[in-house]
Amino acid sequence: MTAESPAQTVQRLFPLLAEGKTAEAAGLFADAVSFSIPHPPGIPWVPEVDSAEGMRTFFELLGTHVQPKEFDLRQVVTEGDDVVLIGRMVSEVKKTGRDIDTAFVLHTTVRDGRITRYHLYEDTYAVARAYFDD
Repeated sequence: MTAESPAQTVQRLFPLLAEGKTAEAAGLFADAVSFSIPHPPGIPWVPEVDSAEGMRTFFELLGTHVQPKEFDLRQVVTEGDDVVLIGRMVSEVKKTGRDIDTAFVLHTTVRDGRITRYHLYEDTYAVARAYFDD
């Protein structure tokens, strides 16, 4: 039996999240995780994260505040343990009913079959516009 590639490991994440399986999704992460999502102050679904349990909290908070609508993975780039996903996502902020429509880049690293890095880059202006009542 051949070990799963880093890209295969990372791509198992999205179906689990779509099914609301946050514990199983968090199980893909290592004990220590480098987590980064630049975001405007006051966004309630981006906690401090440094572990698999922290990822579970993040996924649960995300599900509490945001409803996914579209997820279009356009490209997966791999080099060694690094996997970079490029795409577009649309999510509805439950508080306001407004959509976050943004391109994204997700830089992940997989070591020993577990995700050790989760750095998401998205349009923070779109996030702020959708969340805050202006």
